[in-house]
Amino acid sequence: MEVKIVNASGNPLPAYETAFSAGMDLRASLEAPLVLKPLARALVPTGLFIELPAGHEAQVRPRSGLAAKHGITVLNTPGTIDADYRGEIKVIMVNLSENEYSIQPGDRIAQMIIARHERASLVAVEKLSETQRGSGGFGHTGTK
Repeated sequence: MEVKIVNASGNPLPAYETAFSAGMDLRASLEAPLVLKPLARALVPTGLFIELPAGHEAQVRPRSGLAAKHGITVLNTPGTIDADYRGEIKVIMVNLSENEYSIQPGDRIAQMIIARHERASLVAVEKLSETQRGSGGFGHTGTK
């Protein structure tokens, strides 16, 4: 599948880093470092604009290394980029650590996954079919 992309960032295009990677890294398009204070959030530009085929979305997700090592993650996860959106891809970053974190120009800040999706037709009914699980959720099966 081809995805049209405008790169106004000066950074390399997103790419799959390994043969079986699901996501492509997104980089910060910044003029200067951006310091995220503890519990602060910021909308970080990428300088990228994409044109997805109909029936596809781009999902923006955190990078596991940033989360595990620094407590830096992405809010609104996964963020959805719809096929008809033509604006700049921006990433809502948050610092969940007790330390300041500096995002440098060109840093890999998130990953983007391209996925197919379906459009559903909702049908109003009075009752749903029964299942063994029923309405059980939110940890109803325990932890062991």
